[in-house]
Amino acid sequence: MRFLVVWLVWLAGMASAEGERSGEFDYYVLALSWTPNWCALEGDARASEQCEPGQGHGFTLHGLWPQYEDGWPSFCPTVARAPSRAMTAEMADIMGTGGLAWHQWRKHGVCSGLSAADYFRLSRLAYDRVTRPEVLRRLDRAVRLPAAVIEEAFLEVNPNLSPEMLTVTCRAGHVQEVRICLTRDLEPRECAPDVARDCSLRDAMFAPMR
Repeated sequence: MRFLVVWLVWLAGMASAEGERSGEFDYYVLALSWTPNWCALEGDARASEQCEPGQGHGFTLHGLWPQYEDGWPSFCPTVARAPSRAMTAEMADIMGTGGLAWHQWRKHGVCSGLSAADYFRLSRLAYDRVTRPEVLRRLDRAVRLPAAVIEEAFLEVNPNLSPEMLTVTCRAGHVQEVRICLTRDLEPRECAPDVARDCSLRDAMFAPMR
C-alpha cells in the first residue's frame, strides 16, 4: 500500500511538470493593481516604499501572466538566467518595487519561455499599450462606487477593448485590479471563463492617490 501511495505521488508530480513546460501557454493576462487600495489593504502594513506619499503610483503593473484556456502555469522549470538586481530595480517605475518584479519573474516569467530581459521588456510594452484612465487619478477623496464604473472608465479610453476582454476584481470590499486579456502578440482578446469573473460590488471602495 505504501508503495502504491509513493508511486501515485510520483506520477502526479510528473503530470504536473509535463503540464507546465516553460513557453507552453495560450495567452497572457495583464494585471493592473490600484496602488492606493493595495497600500490600504496590505502595503502600509509592510511599510512598502511603493506606498510612500508622492510616489505617484496609480494603476501599477502587478504582472504579465501566461495563461491556459483553463488555468495557468506557475513556477515552471527554466534554463533562463535569473534577472539581476539592477534589472528588477528598473521595473520599479511601473511595478512599484523591484521586489515585485523579482517575484513576478520567479512565479510567472519563468513560464513565458523568454529570457528575463525579454519578459520584462514585453511586460513594459503591454503596460504601455493600455491607457489608464486619468480621471481616476484626479479623485481627491475615497469614494464608494460600482466596480463596473472602473471597467467602463477603461473601455472609454481604450476603444480597442470590449467588455469580454477585461475584468475588474475586488478584495475586502475594495477595487483590487483590472485584468486585461492579450494574445501572445499582445493583441486584445476575450478572456477565458476562469479569468472573466467581474466584481459585482456596487459600493466598492476606491481610495485616492497619495
